[in-house]
Amino acid sequence: MSGRHAIPSRWGHLYREVAKFGMVGLSGFVVNLAVFNIVRTVAHWQTVRAGVVATACAIMGNYLGLRYFAYRDRGQEDSGGRKRELVLFLFFSAVGLVIENSVLYATTYGFGWDSPIATNVSKFLGIGVATLFRFWSYRTWVFRTAGGGQERTVADSLGGAPVLPPHRETPVLAEARDRR
Repeated sequence: MSGRHAIPSRWGHLYREVAKFGMVGLSGFVVNLAVFNIVRTVAHWQTVRAGVVATACAIMGNYLGLRYFAYRDRGQEDSGGRKRELVLFLFFSAVGLVIENSVLYATTYGFGWDSPIATNVSKFLGIGVATLFRFWSYRTWVFRTAGGGQERTVADSLGGAPVLPPHRETPVLAEARDRR
């Protein structure tokens, strides 16, 4: 790969990953806010309780979207790996749920902002903060590459050899193979 094309190629993988994660996240965001507002207005539940239920609903849909869309290329070959993945997903999702709804709790009960607009803005901000944590934790710990090894990050690839798709080999590898 030539020097001027190496950087865009290296960053391309991360951009695609962020885009897929964002698409799944957008659907989860819509589910989260819709369930939150329905539970708040129809069932008249307390703000944080409605937020927790809404987040839990979004988490269920997000797992399916992340596993079978965003990270489908990082499949687990055995049932033990799938169970580990699900346990880690649920753990990090629970941490994200706490982060997200802590913002809602602080604004509702700490500042007394409990109007529909204030709670939706707080929910939005909480989702944003928790999303940053979830993206990092899911890609780092949950949806790892096959074989248990972690996929190279962009930071790793910038200092090392170019990251090539699996179907291509570098000229050095091709030359070494041909010598055998």
